[in-house]
Amino acid sequence: MKLALFVSGTGSNARTIIDRFQAHPEDGVEVVLLVSNKANAGALLMAAERNVPTLVLKRDGFNNSEALLDDLKHFNVDLIALAGFLWLVPAYLVRAFPNRILNIHPALLPDYGGKGMYGANVHRAVKANGETESGITIHYVNEKYDEGNTVFQAAVRLDPEDTPEKIAERVLRLEHANYWRVIRRLR
Repeated sequence: MKLALFVSGTGSNARTIIDRFQAHPEDGVEVVLLVSNKANAGALLMAAERNVPTLVLKRDGFNNSEALLDDLKHFNVDLIALAGFLWLVPAYLVRAFPNRILNIHPALLPDYGGKGMYGANVHRAVKANGETESGITIHYVNEKYDEGNTVFQAAVRLDPEDTPEKIAERVLRLEHANYWRVIRRLR
């Protein structure tokens, strides 16, 4: 299976996924492209160091053009995994990859999802509401933020003294331990 990763930042999930599949070709997954919406994203350098081709998107081209489909076709992409990619995926891309675009969300959806609910915003909200657990949701992408069908969830217990930063650390460990496994299962 040929995998494209879409990122917006440093790409710790992308790094974990690339490293796993490069070290274990028997898994049958090859990361063939890393796409970012930020030209200065740390993930671009990380991917280049691992000999993974990269592409930088501009918002107008992403939302109003299907040129990206040509790039994905060029790399024979079978599955797209969003790994900290913060833009809403446009309808043409969802239609071109039905149930073949995954997202990982740092909370147990349907709670703490939707526009603006990413990263530290999620963990602050979880803490503010006094939740006793949080976790991850891996879901298919549709045309709305965090509303696609759930593929996988994993939870972690929270302690009352956990800060949003501590919650983020616990959730990130779940992300790194599970995202690649779900991708491998879908090959």
